[in-house]
Amino acid sequence: MKIGYPCINRSIGCTANTTFRLASYSRENMIEKVSNNLSCLESILHYNIDNGLLFFRISSDLIPFASHPICKFNWKEYFKKDFKRIGNYIKKNKIRISMHPDQFVLINTPKEDVLERSIKELEYHCQLLDAMGLGSTAKVQIHVGGVYGEKEKAIDRFVERYKKLPSLVKKRLAIENDERLFSLKDCLGIHKRTGIQIIFDSFHHECYNNGESFSQAIKTAKKTWKKKDGILMIDYSSQKTQARKGTHIYGIDINHFRNFIKETKGLDFDIMLEIKDKEKSALKALKLLQELKIL
Repeated sequence: MKIGYPCINRSIGCTANTTFRLASYSRENMIEKVSNNLSCLESILHYNIDNGLLFFRISSDLIPFASHPICKFNWKEYFKKDFKRIGNYIKKNKIRISMHPDQFVLINTPKEDVLERSIKELEYHCQLLDAMGLGSTAKVQIHVGGVYGEKEKAIDRFVERYKKLPSLVKKRLAIENDERLFSLKDCLGIHKRTGIQIIFDSFHHECYNNGESFSQAIKTAKKTWKKKDGILMIDYSSQKTQARKGTHIYGIDINHFRNFIKETKGLDFDIMLEIKDKEKSALKALKLLQELKIL
């Protein structure tokens, strides 16, 4: 079991997702921002290794505007040595990596222009992971998308579009259950038609489910993963008090996390903590797992 957090480390004084306005686009700005982002990513990874955090979600903004038509800069070639160095460090230390494109990436959209942009964005994510030399255990996760008034047609559209995706995308793409539109059961139906992996989101499952316990749900999601995909990934969080249903908590509720771990005892999965204070909660979760002799 590996514990991790997404995109930003609040302890080291830099961010690996600096960007700039589209109106300010230039080759020089690209080089400056990407250089900063890659340097900071390395610092984050070193911090994580020093602290036993072996799962990390790389920011989609690592390469600003990479999928935008304005970007003619060959970032893969220019930063080739940097990607190789970072990838080698990830592999040497057995760090699990994922990425999660923004909500505008919609495979089942009725709009062709949105679909075209979504595919380009997915290709960018996968090209980045390929540039680092990472295998198919490094996943790019998305939500199924919208229902657009006709849920079954939306699912059919996702399935049809998925089958036509480039192979570099299909080998990494995974879907997660969400908090109001597509439950784990819905995702399982899509998996049966496509073979796509399901990343189980425990918090979303609490918000929207079909009566499955955490243990039952994880066992179900786990069956969608093959050896080449690595261990099942799950997202974990809990509800912020006095907030809209589905709002992530700022700092880990350690009792909630303890109960979750006890309920799922004996199951093997890697945990991405989608909690707003990032590495601080990850370190608390790691300490608990060590106390429970799970790690």
